[in-house]
Amino acid sequence: MPQSDLRAADILARRLYDAGCRHAFGMPGGEVLTMVDALEKAGIRFILAKHENAAGFMAEGVHHRDGAPGILVATLGPGAMNGVNVVANALQDRVPLIVLTGCVDEDEALSYTHQVLDHQAVFRPITKASFRLTAAGAGIVADKAVMAATAPRPGPVHVDVPIGVADTKVSQPVTRHSRKPAPVVPHGADLAQARDWLAQARRPLAIVGLDVLADDSACVLRAFVEHFQIPFVTTYKAKGVIAEDHPLCLGGAGLSPLADQHLLPLVQQADLVLAIGYDPIEMRPGWRNVWDTTRQNVIDIAAEPNTHHMHQAGLNLVADTGAALEALAQGIRVAETWPDREPEQAKAGLAQAFPMDDTWGPAAVIAEARDVLPPDTLATADSGAHRILLSQMWTCHAPRDLVQSSALCTMGCALPLAIGLKLAEPARPVVSFSGDAGFLMVAGDLATAAELGTPTIFVVFVDASLALIELKQRQRQMTNLGVDFQRHDFAAMGRAFGGNGVSVSNRAELRQALQEAQSADRFTVIAAEIDPGGYDGRL
Repeated sequence: MPQSDLRAADILARRLYDAGCRHAFGMPGGEVLTMVDALEKAGIRFILAKHENAAGFMAEGVHHRDGAPGILVATLGPGAMNGVNVVANALQDRVPLIVLTGCVDEDEALSYTHQVLDHQAVFRPITKASFRLTAAGAGIVADKAVMAATAPRPGPVHVDVPIGVADTKVSQPVTRHSRKPAPVVPHGADLAQARDWLAQARRPLAIVGLDVLADDSACVLRAFVEHFQIPFVTTYKAKGVIAEDHPLCLGGAGLSPLADQHLLPLVQQADLVLAIGYDPIEMRPGWRNVWDTTRQNVIDIAAEPNTHHMHQAGLNLVADTGAALEALAQGIRVAETWPDREPEQAKAGLAQAFPMDDTWGPAAVIAEARDVLPPDTLATADSGAHRILLSQMWTCHAPRDLVQSSALCTMGCALPLAIGLKLAEPARPVVSFSGDAGFLMVAGDLATAAELGTPTIFVVFVDASLALIELKQRQRQMTNLGVDFQRHDFAAMGRAFGGNGVSVSNRAELRQALQEAQSADRFTVIAAEIDPGGYDGRL
């Protein structure tokens, strides 16, 4: 496109392309047609989803594979409002997401009210920033949006695009290249104190979080824990930052009281706790102030200052995790750690708590899927009882092998996340795990999977109940109310939308269904029929 023909929307779209974006998802209306056209002309494929919320999760799925910000496109009014949940999820789950909404021009809004509302007032509290595109400032707005979305900690950024502004011809602006800032390295007295604590530690323990992935410091982390023989726990979203079959890995933590029975005593026995990129927004209340800084040395290395107060630390290092670990390790002698082998005992206890040999039930479904599907399988988990079990049992060999909403914990995310993952990495097996209620929320986007021709595997735990909420209801000795519903034919839904569908009720049937799904030329819905109460004592 000649420079003289560039529209403001083209400037924005080209900047997003320069940031690595190759896909955008949404539901267009007349107010965003120019934006959709500009994205396509810039080389960013626009994909029609069946709901804006699902579109945002598809965008997130792509981000987890290509590293670029996701793009959600929504028209004004109801379209924009349909995306509120996934935008709030992106903020809490630290996902860089560019949210493009169409709006009427400012002069038009003075006297026209149909579907008109203040998008920025809605999105400001659930984004890192909200901008209104202008013709002359299109390049600056685009650059600021990308920078804000990707800066630590990453998150969503909203750009409201007026109809007239999107179409306005503009001269080519000066090319802007946002460079990633140099890593922040700790220094001075705090670093000296941290090094002293590390040198003295005999029972060190690391809790690893999502910042490590954002900092691309997994290799440094692995070298650090191996050198000092420090066992580690990860949050659910950091699973696989070091392969979970590593002897120092104690698995993931976040929402399982059963896992906490083995992990929390270990945390409390540690004489040094290293919170490495640890974001406690993923954790349940049992992890609030779980260590005692009056008798334990605690070093918090994070992307931003502690304003959450979920925990405190003796030292708070706002720094790049890799740079901090390298500075911390210099010149420190290696000493024997955990001479009484408590981490090994905790690991053995966890293995017994989450056995892989159940005859049938939710744990058997997970165990069978992990055994049948290749090690490089990408998995997604919806919110619900199955997610807690899956997060403890699903072994990850690399970062983002298991993707989930672990901060906002929103339902209906697994299916669209899986579509995004498969679109970005078509050669790898992709499986999603959903409860039946969560699956019903987004079943319409099976049509999107069919239209894209993505042979994804969708496993549904069918027990006709909001199992986790029903369990809590029973624990509180309350009357069963509002948590159970009819059993539906999920396999038939898969076939109705142009895919394969099969119901299974034992491990042999599930194994066969998984094997056939891997060679299928279309998506497969596997409805795993399980009994209500199958999660009792397992979470």
